[in-house]
Amino acid sequence: MMLVYNERIVQLRGSKKTAQVFLERLRLDKIEIQSPRNHKQLILKRYKQTLRQDHEMMLMVLQKGEEEPHTKHPVFELDAAYSEKIATTMRDADPEYWGDVTGERILEGMNKGADWFGIEVNENLVSIGMSRLTEWAGVVGVAATHEEHRNRGYATSIVSRLVEEIFKRLSLAMIYVLADNPPAIRAYKKVGFRPYKTYFFMRGERR
Repeated sequence: MMLVYNERIVQLRGSKKTAQVFLERLRLDKIEIQSPRNHKQLILKRYKQTLRQDHEMMLMVLQKGEEEPHTKHPVFELDAAYSEKIATTMRDADPEYWGDVTGERILEGMNKGADWFGIEVNENLVSIGMSRLTEWAGVVGVAATHEEHRNRGYATSIVSRLVEEIFKRLSLAMIYVLADNPPAIRAYKKVGFRPYKTYFFMRGERR
């Protein structure tokens, strides 16, 4: 199985033989791809990575009724007026991963149903999170805090609020996190998320 959305994000699953067939049909010049780890060499034959290194991406899941909310800080919903501030916060939080994010791209996502929440300190947006709904699960797609404001529980508060909103409509929440990011994994576990699977992840350009 291969899913492609936003003309760049690719989810690849299945056997190596199946993956090879799908990759031969993939015509994107730039991709952000997740796949089983045994697909790595197949992908690298066709795409060169643009991040400093490839990563492993951990999928964490949470069933309704198992959540442990920790909302210690005031969290509020962000509308279109915050699109540029959201983009700036993301770029500041991780310039390599989110360096190309723009306010226009955030606004496009909002128009497609993405829900954003944030925390302000002295009228400055310092922590943000986003979720979107599929037919069967809510996906926390972004959780970012400015470097100067980390380790204060902001991300835990925002993810707790996102989970609360997801469970108003669905019974399963998911979040992807880099496997080499222990602080984020601890924050998500505090809310109730548990590791499910780990995937190969990279951003790349066609060779």
